[in-house]
Amino acid sequence: MHVGHAVASSVCLFLLALSIAALLPHGPPPPRTSSFFQARVPPPAIGRTSAEYHGGCDYSDGRWVRDEALAAAYMEDCPFLDPGFRCARNGRRHTSFRQWRWQPRRCRLPKFNATDMLERSRNGRIVFAGDSIGRNQWESMVCMLAGAVPAGGAGVYEQSGKPISRHKGYLSMVFAAYNLSVEYYRAPMIVMVDRFHHANAPSGGRVRGAVRLDALPRHADRWAGADVLVLNTGHWWNPHKTVRAGNYFMVGGRLNRTMDIKEAFGLSLQTIKDWELSSVRRSKSYFFFRSYSPSHYSNGTWDTGGSCADQQDPLTTDQLQLGEEYSWINEMIAKTTQGIRSHGRKAHFLNITHMTELRPDGHPSRHREPGTPPDAPEDCSHWCLPGVPDTWNEVLYAQLLSTGYDTRRKPR
Repeated sequence: MHVGHAVASSVCLFLLALSIAALLPHGPPPPRTSSFFQARVPPPAIGRTSAEYHGGCDYSDGRWVRDEALAAAYMEDCPFLDPGFRCARNGRRHTSFRQWRWQPRRCRLPKFNATDMLERSRNGRIVFAGDSIGRNQWESMVCMLAGAVPAGGAGVYEQSGKPISRHKGYLSMVFAAYNLSVEYYRAPMIVMVDRFHHANAPSGGRVRGAVRLDALPRHADRWAGADVLVLNTGHWWNPHKTVRAGNYFMVGGRLNRTMDIKEAFGLSLQTIKDWELSSVRRSKSYFFFRSYSPSHYSNGTWDTGGSCADQQDPLTTDQLQLGEEYSWINEMIAKTTQGIRSHGRKAHFLNITHMTELRPDGHPSRHREPGTPPDAPEDCSHWCLPGVPDTWNEVLYAQLLSTGYDTRRKPR
């Protein structure tokens, strides 16, 4: 009797426990493994925006690893490179800057697969808009993709026949076999900049132009409809390029000669945000805003003899000087991107600042394009190609992979 009663009680307790367990909320299923990543465990999100994480990986946090076997996706004979970025042709003897691979701390950065990127982008448009550092990245992407096109790049051409040396307006490279265009639009302030002729300049001082904080460049209508839009700005947001050059800020047709640069930058980002959210058409696009690309001038600025000529290796984190000069730019860009993302848009903060800050060895320095005067300032802002911007595009590719990017799925 007692034994049977005890067994019955145990069975009842067991069934009761199962019932309670069934009613309890279950946690999310474990993430699926992916061949692209060694580890998918999300790092602690302390002090970072969620927009920086893709597939469980923070690609912005890592170190440069020397890799003698690393092969560039293209070489300086790529016909779409600006002469100023072909550093070896311009006299640079040390090309060891190409033998460094970016290694995120908690996962692996997928290798850029140009054929896969071309297929995923078939019948699509990839648009870069920004300053000349953005052009650096655009040329890198064009050459990375062209390296996968048969017959040494046949079938890759500028849509309007413009020379690749053109530095104003826009350029559109067509990959004919994929019906794909990869485009660059020059927009150094990301908003419209009006130049005044002397007769039309506002009275009362030296005013050469207006940065219209509430208007986008005239070619911004061409950005619309892009499958991937990559924006950048930053290097022109300083007193030297604005108020000291006679370029003042304007809102609503009224010139403001006292507005702070940070306030003006915030208004320009609000204009970008309003534009991105104003159209249902753009809700299907992948929107990226790249972070600031640091310069590396030592012992002076670009116009006072600053140099990066003797840099041959990346810095380590221990060597890095804390306190980024333009950290406020990144903070505002990240906040804007997150604001767009909160509306359900596919918006991402392409954070390349830390990895780039470690690479003073990657600039043209004094090895500028042929014909540059010997006493011209060194270039410690742009990047040799192949070089650091290739890694930016590897991160861009990885982020697109993690979001399922594929234009072949678009409704026709």
